[in-house]
Parts: sequence; structure tokens; C-alpha cells
Amino acid sequence: MNIREQVVIFLDIIGHNVRFRVIGSRYYRSIETIHRYFRVVLRAILKLYKLVIRLPDESTPSEIRNNPRFYPYFKDCIGALDGTQVRASVPLSIQGRFRSRKDGTTQNVLAAITFDLKFSYILAGWEGSAHDSRILSDALSHSRGLRIPEGKYYLVDARYGI
Repeated sequence: MNIREQVVIFLDIIGHNVRFRVIGSRYYRSIETIHRYFRVVLRAILKLYKLVIRLPDESTPSEIRNNPRFYPYFKDCIGALDGTQVRASVPLSIQGRFRSRKDGTTQNVLAAITFDLKFSYILAGWEGSAHDSRILSDALSHSRGLRIPEGKYYLVDARYGI
């Protein structure tokens, strides 16, 4: 299988949440072949992490620093943080935890962005019924990696405790 086909299959799987069996029949490949090359592409992407991913600059953005209306209030703000509900397919045995307030099963996704609208942190996988402050507490734990520098803060809505 050539590299182009490997990448296309990988993107099809992650972009459309398609099972290996479906992709195998779509591209006339065995499930084992799809699985093997999915892992090859995933490993290659993870090796590029240090080259592609750039951590955000923690200095005050010029739009805030140069505006007297915003600077005194937002000088230490490094971005915004909020959660959203994303539809999820989960096993029947745990669907109760993933049931959303509206309709269906969802997972709660926490995301932080910088002022130039770039994602600086994402935590996915919490059940849809979990409260935002509980997810934030988990994100701030050492194992999850959300780091807020001393003296800085994120803008959040009222669902997050101070």
C-alpha cells in the first residue's frame, strides 16, 4: 500500500469515525492491513508532534496590551476555556452516564483557546452528564496536563467554580 493511500485511509477513519471493517471493504483491504497501516500513520504523526505542535505564547496579546479599554482587566488572561457536548456512541451498559440533558448520548469535551483562536488544550471522553467544574478539576490534575502559569487565568463561564 503506498503512502498516499495509507494517509487517505487514516484520515477517513479519524475524520468520519468509520470502523476498520467498513474501511476494509471500501478500499478492498483486509482488516489486519487497515489496522497495521493505521498504526504506521499514527506513529508517524506522533513523531511529528514536536515539529508541528507549538505551545502558545503566554505573553499578553498586542490587541489587549495596546487597548486601554481592555488592558487593565485582561492583562493576565491567556485565553478562553469552555466545554461542549459531542455526540458519542457508547455501549448499552454505560449509556446512562453518557445521557445528555437534551437528547441522546454525548461526551463532554473541554477546550482552551488562545486569543488568536488556536487550541491550546483539549480533554475529551468525559460522560455527557459530568459537570464542567469536575472536568476542569480533572484537567488541572498532573496527569492530564492543563497548566495555567502563576498569575495568569482563562476566561470561563459561570459553570466553573472560582
